[in-house]
Amino acid sequence: MSYNLLKGKKGIIFGALDENSIAWKTAERVHEEGGTFVLTNAPIAMRMGKIKDLAEKTGSEIIPADATSEEDLQNLIEKSMEILGGKIDFVLHSIGMSVNVRKGRHYTDLKYDWMTKGWDVSAVSFHKVMQTLYKQDAMNEWGSIVALTYMAAQRTFPDYNDMADNKAYLESIARSFGYFFGKEKKVRVNTISQSPTPTTAGQGVKGFDGFISYAEKMSPLGNATAMDCANYTVTLFSDLTKRVTMQNLYNDGGFSNTGVSQEVIERFTEE
Repeated sequence: MSYNLLKGKKGIIFGALDENSIAWKTAERVHEEGGTFVLTNAPIAMRMGKIKDLAEKTGSEIIPADATSEEDLQNLIEKSMEILGGKIDFVLHSIGMSVNVRKGRHYTDLKYDWMTKGWDVSAVSFHKVMQTLYKQDAMNEWGSIVALTYMAAQRTFPDYNDMADNKAYLESIARSFGYFFGKEKKVRVNTISQSPTPTTAGQGVKGFDGFISYAEKMSPLGNATAMDCANYTVTLFSDLTKRVTMQNLYNDGGFSNTGVSQEVIERFTEE
């Protein structure tokens, strides 16, 4: 069902890879709600994914960009404003990568050059995106910027590895830059802490099926799906949340506030 929440709004969506991506679902929902946008991803990710199918479905243009490259980001934002016909109302940062996770390195045996690469892609890129938007005065007043995160930024999930540190840094950037973007430009900056979701990227984490199963048993409402996250993101892009900023917002079925559930107790007290 569409409510026309984003009618006339324009934006940029980072990170759509395939139908499993939260960014992909968000793009579909933004389109349904009347928003227009440019799609972007790193050139290597675009070769692996199906972003052209999404662009056709939503009538969007694609601009390849490495989110760690200031030059690429400047080009992306300039061209996006040309294509969209003005300043930007919303941005989704749905980017995350850990070479250590991909290569199976344990947290106590990290390769630091890999760690630095993942930190740049997963967290510092968010600062680079916002700094470029800020310096180019590319955001409309009451615009909204959202990044996706995970609760491992607050609590220990051993196999989440250095991605947990990346997400903690990402959330700190949202608070710090959110202050200046709000004060100077009246732009909102928030993160959504999503349930473990079976995206292509998420499934690269060791024991990911266990993450999902455990969270499902712990969450009173069950795990939030990629579509649930897309819907939540739409509300943050809309004018209904104009005073919500610098927040880490949990979209996890209540997992983050549940100490233990009856299902988990029963699982560990089975005879």
